[in-house]
Amino acid sequence: MTFTIANTLADVLVALAAGARPIAGGTDLVVGARQGKDSLPETLIAIDRVGELRTIEAADDHTRIGSGVTHSMLVSDPLIVEQFTAIADAAALVGSPATRNVGTIGGNVMNGSPAMDTGAPLVVLGAEAELSTTAGSRRVSLDELWVSPGRTSAQTDELCTALVLPNPPDGAGSAYVRLEYRRAMEIAVVGAAAAVTLDGDVITAVRIALTAVAPTILELADLSGLSGRAVDESFFAAVASAASEQAAPISDLRASDRYRRHTIGVMARRATEAAVRRAQGEVIDVPVNRALGVGAAS
Repeated sequence: MTFTIANTLADVLVALAAGARPIAGGTDLVVGARQGKDSLPETLIAIDRVGELRTIEAADDHTRIGSGVTHSMLVSDPLIVEQFTAIADAAALVGSPATRNVGTIGGNVMNGSPAMDTGAPLVVLGAEAELSTTAGSRRVSLDELWVSPGRTSAQTDELCTALVLPNPPDGAGSAYVRLEYRRAMEIAVVGAAAAVTLDGDVITAVRIALTAVAPTILELADLSGLSGRAVDESFFAAVASAASEQAAPISDLRASDRYRRHTIGVMARRATEAAVRRAQGEVIDVPVNRALGVGAAS
């Protein structure tokens, strides 16, 4: 095996063009190799020292999160916590403190797991992945990027260099919650993210995405009927019903499909309730799971 440490993005892209595979925190790559899911590549290039991948930059209409930004950085960044709160909720739940200090949002996205915590928040907040090669860059929506469990549509010479998100409007709020059996080193049994925009007590926009109930992160379809509705019990009940109906879970060692179908409705409702409260100006600490007592007990 050949291992190289890159200091510039240009060096990384040249190495990928020659067949190398990037590694940042290595929290997915190394674990996968130990579990026999995939062998380690012959040529690795470390990208964790490339400074331009580790920035969060706000422009007038969008925010760019470098793919090398760690989960710990997301949880502590004021812009992310205030404007893209669901991402901070999710990043705070990833692995352990050690994992969060080295694991990156780009690695999480490109691993393509339907149980990834940051995926659903990125979807409801409208993120696009920026993929770069020596020839240039392109942006793809996340539903185009994720094609099946653990697989993406990115070419072998493409590096995810950033996640680009539109800045939320006034009256917006977001949240991510997950069902978990323990607090650390856990994979979501199910999870849900919600992003809402309010005009007074009326919903003007709502997006909801689900974790671990389909082959890829699943955004709920046909929610247009929820816009224009008042924030009341019938609205939240409709959210829970839509989540349970559209989910396509499997049974495995962690939960049955029936259990997942029921609990995803509960999680979708809780995420939406928290997003609405934040949109109304209430401060709910990150992560919602801990602030509201959702998930595993301490």
